Formats: sequence, structure tokens, C-alpha cells
Amino acid sequence: MTDTTRQALQQQLIGLHVNGEDHEVLTEPRRTLVDVLRHDLRLTGTHVGCEHGICGACTVLLDGSPVRACLMFAAQAEGSEIRTVESLAPGRELSDLQQAFSEHHGLQCGFCTPGFLMLAEGFLAERPEASKEEIREVVASNLCRCTGYQSIVEAIDDCATSRRAALRHRIEGTGEDEEAPCSSATRSR
Repeated sequence: MTDTTRQALQQQLIGLHVNGEDHEVLTEPRRTLVDVLRHDLRLTGTHVGCEHGICGACTVLLDGSPVRACLMFAAQAEGSEIRTVESLAPGRELSDLQQAFSEHHGLQCGFCTPGFLMLAEGFLAERPEASKEEIREVVASNLCRCTGYQSIVEAIDDCATSRRAALRHRIEGTGEDEEAPCSSATRSR
């Protein structure tokens, strides 16, 4: 048996759903998700740092929850919804979270930023009412050597505050529309 044949027998075809698109990848079963994202799918926003799950630079969302893409095999993500930093702002405009990072100087060299953005996106989806202390505790799981974390916490808190205000505005706006017909119906009786 040739080396090429052996290598082909050691590969498997997996289907990944990444950023709303389906992909088929022929890969070795032991390849990590971060390697497949970066090298096969060319989604290079997900960074490789420590390769031990400590730094958080490779954080992506798997079914809405932050995970370290360097700690899981790509095959383990089959059948799940994967989101990378590229999903935050399709097009040229920044997402609200990215804009908050920019406004609060929550990035310097930028290497850790994609991991922090995905960690924050998943966390805020789960805990939209998070306090600054809770945000600080969550971001402590990722490493940044440039910012000192305060600006990252401020950015995430600002984004969370803006999202809560927008949600309240939508709810109050919907509530007024729903009350109007009842009020006019009551008055006409």
C-alpha cells in the first residue's frame, strides 16, 4: 500500500455548518476545528494561540456557546452550528459589539480580539442582563497581553447596555401598538 493510499484511507468526509453555510471537508479525524476553519475553509479570523485551550484566541460559537476550537476535533462539530468572528458583521459595517470594542479601545495588537468578541457574543446571548462583575469574570478566561482587560469589560458592558435599551424600546413600541386598538375599542363602547 502506498503512502498516498494510506493517507486517503485515514481521511473522512465531514459536513460542517459554518456561518450559515454548509461545507464538506475531507480531513483526518484528528484535525482540530481551528485548523479546518483556518486552513480548509480559509476563515482566518479565528486565531491559533496556545493550542492548549488556555488563551482563548481560537474561541468560536458552537450551537451558540463559546468553545475553544483548538480543543475539539472538527469531526466533533459535525451537525452543529458553528459561528466564527466573520459572522459578526457580514459586509463592511462593524457589528455593535465590534463597534463598542473600537470605541472603548478594547483592542490593541488585535490578536486576541476575535476570541474575546466570540466569547462576548455567546455570553451576552445567554446573559443579556450581565453585570460588569460578571463580564469581568467571563473575560478573565481569555488572555490579552495588551489592554489590561478594563477596556474590554467596558466595551462589552456598553454593548450589553445598548442592546438592552434597544430591546426595551422595541417592547415598549410593540406594547403601545397592541394597547391602541384595545383603548379605541373601549372608548367606542
